[in-house]
Amino acid sequence: MALRQIRIYGDEKLAKACRPVQFVSPRTKLLIRDMLDTMYEANGVGLAAPQVGILKQIVVIDIGDAEGEDAEPGIGCGDGPLVMINPEILETSGEQTGQEGCLSLPGQAGMVTRPEYVKVKAFDEDMKEFEVEGRGLLARAICHECDHLQGIMYVEKVEGDLFEVTDEEEE
Repeated sequence: MALRQIRIYGDEKLAKACRPVQFVSPRTKLLIRDMLDTMYEANGVGLAAPQVGILKQIVVIDIGDAEGEDAEPGIGCGDGPLVMINPEILETSGEQTGQEGCLSLPGQAGMVTRPEYVKVKAFDEDMKEFEVEGRGLLARAICHECDHLQGIMYVEKVEGDLFEVTDEEEE
C-alpha cells in the first residue's frame, strides 16, 4: 500500500465529473487500499478518487465511532470502512446543518446543510450491488464524497464564510 498525494482545492481534477467503474481490476483494488491508507494518514472520514487524481466513481468512508451510543444499529454506526463504487443516492430526508471540512482544503471549514438521512446503492470491491443507509455524520460524509464524484466541492454549498480550524477540529 502507498500513500497518495491529495489534490488541493483549485486542482482541475477536483472540478471534473468521474467515470463509472466497469470492472474491478487488481489495480483498482490497490487504488482502494491506497485511498484508505491516505484517508487514515490524513485523519479524514472520507476520500473520493478524484481527490487523489483518479477520475473514477470510487469513495471510501470511515466515520469510526463518531455517531455515539444513540445511533441506530446498522445506520451510521461506524462499522468500519465503507467502500462504494458507482454510488447512487436513492433517497434522502430531513436536514442537518453542521461544520464541514475537506482533505482537499486543509485548515478550512464551513457550515453546510445536508440531508439527515440518505440511502445509497453502490457496488463493493467484487462488483456486488448493495444498499446502505446513513444518518448524521455518515449521511453527511456520503453526500460530501458523492459530490466529489460530480466535480462539486463543499465550498460551493457553504452557508456564510469559510473559517480556519485546527487539526483537532477538522472532520
